[in-house]
Amino acid sequence: MLKIGAFSGLSRISIRMLRYYDENGLLRPAQIDETTGYRYYDEAQLTDAGRIAALRDMGFNVAEIGEIVRGGLSALTAALTRRRTALLCEKRELDEQLMRLESALQRLGKDEIKMKYEVSCKTLPERYVASVRDILPSYYEEGRLWHTMMRELAPQNVRPDEPCYAVGVYHDTDYRERDVDVEIQMSVKGRYENTEHVKFKTVPPIFMASATYTGSYEKVNEVNADVAAWVQQNGYEFDGLSFCIYHVSPHETQNPDELVTEVCYPVRKK
Repeated sequence: MLKIGAFSGLSRISIRMLRYYDENGLLRPAQIDETTGYRYYDEAQLTDAGRIAALRDMGFNVAEIGEIVRGGLSALTAALTRRRTALLCEKRELDEQLMRLESALQRLGKDEIKMKYEVSCKTLPERYVASVRDILPSYYEEGRLWHTMMRELAPQNVRPDEPCYAVGVYHDTDYRERDVDVEIQMSVKGRYENTEHVKFKTVPPIFMASATYTGSYEKVNEVNADVAAWVQQNGYEFDGLSFCIYHVSPHETQNPDELVTEVCYPVRKK
């Protein structure tokens, strides 16, 4: 039998954590001296301690470790599989954050010269468009609407208008973390029948303030700030749903530095 201090040294688990595991029924001492209160562990419990430490280092909490230990091999396999899936999702999110950080570092000292985007007012003319609207998990899922549109338009041999405006309209008045209401529109030439998801309609002219920028969609916050400042400084107010015109979209290039996007806000004079 090993005293708690010796067991702590051999298992590389602190005495504090051993007592915590005992309180939570995860790793109880093999024996407790009724007179002194000293805790004693069996040498065979070092294997259990090693398994608990390994699971803890994988990110499992005490309650989860208890369920795994009680559930045996099947519970261990299921828990490890779930944990791997969760870590892969976290890794993707971290990779995206790292990419944004690297991009920001590369732009430092470069964007300062051209921080302001040119904003102007103009009228987007009346358009006959093919439209798809749906609730998406996030703004980054807009591409699935375009895939749906292209798939359902193909049998009708739909002809793009000249010029062809590819537009994304955001129907939520506030920013949403999830379940976002997005509509895409493509101006077309001729008249066509609605499909399961694609609806054809005429969109009236829109008077708007807009700014066009080249590069990743991560820049949109900067552009929004410049458009908002311009609108306020020039005696306008917002008057409708914001939208983007994709002059060069991911359909034309996979290089985010080559994307060309026009951020648009309907406005009116105060």
